[in-house]
Amino acid sequence: MHGEYKVPGGKLVVVDVDIEGERLANVRLSGDFFLEPDDALPLIDAALTGLPADADGRAIAAAVQAALPEGAVMLGFSPEAVATAVRRAVHRATTWRDYDWELVHPGPLSPVTHLALDQVLAEEVAAGRRKPTLRIWEWDEPAVVIGSFQSVKNEVDAENAERFGIPVVRRISGGGAMFMEAGSVVTYSLYAPIDLVQGMSFADSYAYLDDWVLVALRSLGIEATYQPLNDIASPTGKIGGAAQKRLADGAVLHHVTMSYDIDAEKMVQVLRIGREKLSDKGTKSAQKRVDPLRSQTGLSRAEIIERMVATFRSLHGLHDGEITPAEYARAEQLVAEKFGTDEWLYRVP
Repeated sequence: MHGEYKVPGGKLVVVDVDIEGERLANVRLSGDFFLEPDDALPLIDAALTGLPADADGRAIAAAVQAALPEGAVMLGFSPEAVATAVRRAVHRATTWRDYDWELVHPGPLSPVTHLALDQVLAEEVAAGRRKPTLRIWEWDEPAVVIGSFQSVKNEVDAENAERFGIPVVRRISGGGAMFMEAGSVVTYSLYAPIDLVQGMSFADSYAYLDDWVLVALRSLGIEATYQPLNDIASPTGKIGGAAQKRLADGAVLHHVTMSYDIDAEKMVQVLRIGREKLSDKGTKSAQKRVDPLRSQTGLSRAEIIERMVATFRSLHGLHDGEITPAEYARAEQLVAEKFGTDEWLYRVP
């Protein structure tokens, strides 16, 4: 069995392993990482050989750590990264290049249609009727998009939202609220088979699925980093956040919203949680927390998206596609039955 794990911001870790009698056998660790001293590598292989095949990541990482001689140095990877590669090998995880990725970038759609499409396209990938897909969002109206488990009244100042004409909608993934205005954010969704993140914890998969966008942002001169659990940031502030939903039928939905030219003062008038976060950090101005892509690059939103798409294409392969009439029809059905209803929006009042 073969497993690979690219450490976000680090190196590639590769594990080849057999399973004999429900235990790991013939473990061979390799990669483009740095490890001193040289003889630490066979020590790690020996420590992993014989472990139960169903050992969890914590147990595997502990075995790696215990095998390291005093003073050993691991650069570009960690015991936890080795554990992830082992689990991906055992679970026969796939890699980005195992798939024929499709790009869909339709024109503006309503916020509720975007949310319905997330469910539809993820289900289509799970069913094998759609190839793994990268979707770029476009819209021409504002919205507050709250997480699946958030309380409307706790997250949103209803009076200010109404005053600014900003509707509130609920998505199927967890995480925090997103404040969106036309042209103010860059949002994308990934729909992939669950095998792409097999053997990974939720925390690891967030960083793994967004490593490509960090590459794109760095190519634009932004010192972008991933801040656990789900933030993309730079030295001058937060850029965006991710959310994820794993479907029981075999797909993962992962989406990210990044600030392009957001009205941060309006955001904290509409989002109650925005005020609380600022207060907790002793920050008086929302601009201290959110640093839009426009101010960091001087580029148009379209130019940033173009660089993102080009980066994904160069790293993982990508061909242009489209959302089918049947997928749009199913999305509109879900808007009427779910995403556009008060029952869904206020399921957590």
